[in-house]
Amino acid sequence: MTTHLDSTLSANLQTAAQQAGLTVLSIDAGSDFNEHPTTRFRLGATADAPADRTLLLELSDAFDFHKPELLPEITTHLREAANRLRNPRPDAYVTLAGLPVSFSQFGWPFHRSTSGADTYIVHGTLHLEDGTQSPLHTLVSASMTVTFAEIVPAPEQPYAETFIYNAVRKTLDRGQLELLKSGNRQPVPVTTRYYSRWQKKFFFTDTDDQSRMDFLALKVYWLSGVLGGSKPVWIADPRDAQYLNTTVAELARMAADLAREERLSLNGEYASATPKLLAHAEEYRAKLDAALAATRPSFNEEMRAGHTNM
Repeated sequence: MTTHLDSTLSANLQTAAQQAGLTVLSIDAGSDFNEHPTTRFRLGATADAPADRTLLLELSDAFDFHKPELLPEITTHLREAANRLRNPRPDAYVTLAGLPVSFSQFGWPFHRSTSGADTYIVHGTLHLEDGTQSPLHTLVSASMTVTFAEIVPAPEQPYAETFIYNAVRKTLDRGQLELLKSGNRQPVPVTTRYYSRWQKKFFFTDTDDQSRMDFLALKVYWLSGVLGGSKPVWIADPRDAQYLNTTVAELARMAADLAREERLSLNGEYASATPKLLAHAEEYRAKLDAALAATRPSFNEEMRAGHTNM
């Protein structure tokens, strides 16, 4: 552990990490968008975990997740992260449209908009991950309305990361984010249309069995076959289930169907690409090209000229 910050926050986080099967590798002082102090925790499955198989968790110094209403969710967040860290690329995801992308450099927690808008903002970066070291990426500015913020238990990473990542994926699916070699920060609005107060759940995309099966095949192709050397990836990820408006049980059922078709090799909740799946390379590359083409609408011409206010 590179730095030890003796605080209640650090002690509580280490306890929660241990319960999730994770090891705290380092604890460092940081600061948020407004230069308020934060604590940055680096976690891994083992003490010698390589940097690309670790989780960075940043929390406000004043935050106390040990409150009864907050503790269960952060514990769940860490348990899910522990499963995700077994993926060859824990930072990588796919979209329904066919884009493999990675999320990085998110500046947690949320901060109030500096443009005068009544919103909370978090900035981050999205990279195309097609196995070619593509320079295409986008800087995102995800904005959460004040009304939406009332739904979120706390404006911190463990309580918002999943729906922010899914809102970004949904915005990509709509062709409303463009991946560029360079460019200004692009908006990702997160509003109450993504949430049902009655059902107390998020909604991003309506899917059926076929679209879920197609999604899992895409995921295993890119994250296992292309980026992971055919190493297994977690197919029962609740983050994907939320994105697809389904359940982890349904994802497992779809994966079993794909395994019967020999398009993936299934071991519990983890799946690896098979030669039969890798044979679809041309199809998936074409799908990626079509998805990229759909992200080049005229809406962002003003962004290219630098006329943004976020």
